[in-house]
Amino acid sequence: MNKKPNANLAKPKSPAMIDDSFGRKSIALKELSAYLELSQSTVSRVINGGAKAHRISEETQRRVLAAAAEFGYEANVIARSLRQKRTFTIGVLVPEISEGYSTAVLSGIEDALLKEGLFYFVASHRHHAELLEAYPRLLISRAVDGIIAVDTKVSENIPVPVVAISGHRHSQHMISVELDHRLAAHQALEHLQKLGHQRIAFIKGQAFSSDTSHRWKAIREVAGKLGITLYPDLVVQLRSADPSPEPGHLATQELINRKSPFTAIFSFNDVSAIGAITALREAGMQVPRDVSIVGFDDVLFAATSHPPLTTVRQPLRQMGQMAATTLLGLIQGDGRMAPGSVITVYSELVVRKSTARLSH
Repeated sequence: MNKKPNANLAKPKSPAMIDDSFGRKSIALKELSAYLELSQSTVSRVINGGAKAHRISEETQRRVLAAAAEFGYEANVIARSLRQKRTFTIGVLVPEISEGYSTAVLSGIEDALLKEGLFYFVASHRHHAELLEAYPRLLISRAVDGIIAVDTKVSENIPVPVVAISGHRHSQHMISVELDHRLAAHQALEHLQKLGHQRIAFIKGQAFSSDTSHRWKAIREVAGKLGITLYPDLVVQLRSADPSPEPGHLATQELINRKSPFTAIFSFNDVSAIGAITALREAGMQVPRDVSIVGFDDVLFAATSHPPLTTVRQPLRQMGQMAATTLLGLIQGDGRMAPGSVITVYSELVVRKSTARLSH
């Protein structure tokens, strides 16, 4: 004899709908959660992009999103902001948005913020003084909960939590994420020294970059310990804010025109190292047959350049993720890190085909 279906297993009735301020039909979180027979926190986490972080099953995510689409549910961000006194928005300051350093760091920031369901603004200042002054105020006027400053000097008077990446400005008002430049310099110089190079040329970073002076100080200290002579004629500096390889190209032309022999170049970043390779090729020199080159950062195209670039790898994506999660901790007041702290990250030498043993 067939049993009657259990009424308790029947699908719940469609939830009550309400009119929003535009006369559209919508549903509240409470009603949507009751309809799905899930907690409001579970439904909220799925809607706001936090399902992965809270290990909510894909089946549950599909159910929630399907019901939200069917009944026109949208998270009420304004209500959530008023309730928690937050806007769930982060401001990010970068020198420029181009292939290389900033893009890699931004990808890590994005990973962490999207995981927590946060929105973010990115402001590119190109090192213009007026924008460096105006953009933090502009972000604060947009009611951001905090700011991440990438290779950007910011004022100590910002009234929201700040995390700086490569800021090198230790302040009781912010947390800094910084590379151990002494280790990075040692990895590059020891590698070139073991290959027999002693007359090493250096392409310093632009004066406005936060990393330039700290990295150069580290290079001088490490060179002294390794017994490598720094020749003034073999030191040039990137001058333009252009994020392309052209500044590195021009700096290497300047080196070549000085007529002071060198067998290797340690360049401030991978982008300028690519420009250096082009300048050497135009002068009839081959890399690494005539000149070995070491870059810095290990951006995406470093492995596919011609030749593939030996470089000091910064954990750029990880630095972005660290900065974002640290900032969220400050905003939430978790007490794990206090303003004024410094988070140190470490480099890795990646040996490819742009360096070789000195043959003459």
